[in-house]
Amino acid sequence: MTELVVNRRQYLELEKLGLGAFRPLSGFMNEDEFRHVVTHLRLPSGEPFPLPVVLDINAKDSARLRNSSNVTLVFEGVEVGSLDPQSIFTCDKQAAARQIYGTADAKHPGVEFFYRGNDYFVGGPVMLRRRVKIDLSDYELTPEETRAEFARRGWRTIAGFQTRNVPHRAHEYLQRMAMELTDGLFIQPLIGRKKVGDFHWEAIVAGYRALMQNFLPRERVVFGVLTTMMRYAGPREAVFHAIIRRNYGCTHFIVGRDHAGVGGWYGRYDAHDLTRRFEGELGISVLRFYGPYYCSICDGIVTEKSCPHRGTDAAHEINGSDMRRILTNGAIPKPHLMRPEVVAALAGLPLFIEEDE
Repeated sequence: MTELVVNRRQYLELEKLGLGAFRPLSGFMNEDEFRHVVTHLRLPSGEPFPLPVVLDINAKDSARLRNSSNVTLVFEGVEVGSLDPQSIFTCDKQAAARQIYGTADAKHPGVEFFYRGNDYFVGGPVMLRRRVKIDLSDYELTPEETRAEFARRGWRTIAGFQTRNVPHRAHEYLQRMAMELTDGLFIQPLIGRKKVGDFHWEAIVAGYRALMQNFLPRERVVFGVLTTMMRYAGPREAVFHAIIRRNYGCTHFIVGRDHAGVGGWYGRYDAHDLTRRFEGELGISVLRFYGPYYCSICDGIVTEKSCPHRGTDAAHEINGSDMRRILTNGAIPKPHLMRPEVVAALAGLPLFIEEDE
């Protein structure tokens, strides 16, 4: 039997496929699925799916696997699964990047990572045979586990919240809004592969522990991390994140300002617009919230829908980029931006990712 060694990022994608987090996918995308998704944001079956989920391989492995009927996938010396290699292909990466990310510029972190990966892809159904315990495993729940927990609590409506940052007051505002509309909240930070400078997973977990222990009703919140890579694909990734949370049992999903955006590559509410294109097709209701900010005149966290002072000196944006900048410079965010209890929980922890995968 042919073996293929996978890295941590690839293993985690295999794991999510095997656990059902990426349903309706049952394996890494073949060429037909890849091209449909890139061009149409749908699988060949017509089901919405906005981003490729592929297993990249080098030219040597591409030649080696072409005559294989079954491939054993190995991670850190452990046989973790198998792949039926039904399709081995390549693509014009610049053309694909323009469609996926809206740009072919390698300054975009998602594009840069796509270019840096191997140039061939192998697609086909997979089987997850064994999970490998990693440093994040104790904080993760499977789709089966979250659905069981929601049922145990008697929740019929659950709002999913995606983040890659330490919690700040704007995020807390969105979470509270969602809790007013649903039975419970599922906070699921993405802490798989991210770019250098993003918050470290230890800081994210510690920050949310402090928030939940002090400020959120514990009986109405479930916490579990998502170990998949951040794509930085903006609107497309918002749809992808909604599909994932549906698979974890959520009935609603929060999409705020510049969801999954980076560096000003996308408009503030492009993700709102794209999710509307799939209204009624995703199996989950999208809660399209406007971006909260602090207004010194209103003296609270507000949005442009509830405050007339946006665009004035009274309005102070609250976002992950600003929180990272403040903390990087050794300063402490003001209490109306980030809770002091959250800041205190970060003491002594690695705050940011310093090395790329």
